[in-house]
Amino acid sequence: MLRPHIFPAFARLLLSFLFVPGALLAQDLPKLSSPDQDQSQPSEDQPISSVKVNVNVVQLFFNVKDKKGGLIPNLTKNDFQVSEDGKPQTIKYFAAESNLPLTLGILIDASGSQQRVLDMEKEVGGDFLSQILREKDLAFVISFDVNVDLLQDFTSSVHSLKTALNSAKINTGGGAGTIPGLGGGPVPSSTIPRGTLLYDAIYLAAHDELAQQVGRKAMIILTDGEDQGSQLKIQDAVEAAQKSDSIVYVLLCADRGFYGFGGYSGEGQMKKLTQETGGRVIEVGNKMDKLKQAFDQVAQELRSQYNVGYTPTNAALDGTFRKVEIHANSKDYKIQARTGYYATQRKD
Repeated sequence: MLRPHIFPAFARLLLSFLFVPGALLAQDLPKLSSPDQDQSQPSEDQPISSVKVNVNVVQLFFNVKDKKGGLIPNLTKNDFQVSEDGKPQTIKYFAAESNLPLTLGILIDASGSQQRVLDMEKEVGGDFLSQILREKDLAFVISFDVNVDLLQDFTSSVHSLKTALNSAKINTGGGAGTIPGLGGGPVPSSTIPRGTLLYDAIYLAAHDELAQQVGRKAMIILTDGEDQGSQLKIQDAVEAAQKSDSIVYVLLCADRGFYGFGGYSGEGQMKKLTQETGGRVIEVGNKMDKLKQAFDQVAQELRSQYNVGYTPTNAALDGTFRKVEIHANSKDYKIQARTGYYATQRKD
């Protein structure tokens, strides 16, 4: 099966870092091909299924839970208040949306540390795709190790997605070296051993895939959270996920025996990523029943989201990050939502 590399686009990204020290991620990076998008602009009478500024409207998806973590349904607009950068906002749209089309990215860690859990991830992940995906939904599959591979681009075919997921194989070859796609050009080799390009994979999934889509979007990452050798940092991955308006879940899969006495330490960075984007980390270890439960929880949350929209009092589309808080009138309710958005003009 052909496994197209995402890295040629990333190689060009790397050039921008090498020649512009400390530069932010380039805004005009080449993008992977993606399904045709509906570029029509919605009227103010109809809510849009996005979490970005679009015709001066901000839309957010979120979950509400009780003190024990149980999902709370059937709440109304009057149960919430929204603020942006500390300033109250007027809620314009509100709905309990569980059937809006979903665009989903599955990222699976195929590095050496996943040797004993990869088959479990493939099996349970395939069952999850059968459960969650509906006719109008789209999904893609990426594996990451010493490379980042797009195993399956956007499709609604569960069969194709399962085939791609099952094609992931442990890859530990490489060590330090150039990024694939550079062809031995003038860019110097990295001195950092490349073993698990987790942050690079998150960035590419967000920037090259999910950012090109509209609507309700989520990313599910099967990993132990350990990064080794990525050219990008965790904050770059977080920012890309935020700009793509994607909720990120991390199912922390790890064979503790692989790490020895010291254990693994990727959970902290993964919590940062998920908390900023409105998802969460779920500890799985190497237990199949826990992984099944984790996927069930994600499925329930994605199908039990509230959708709130407002016209921000700060209408400037200046690219800055705006902190958004959704407050429930009851102190017994816990809101699971992203922390904000980037006020950027939509690119048509």
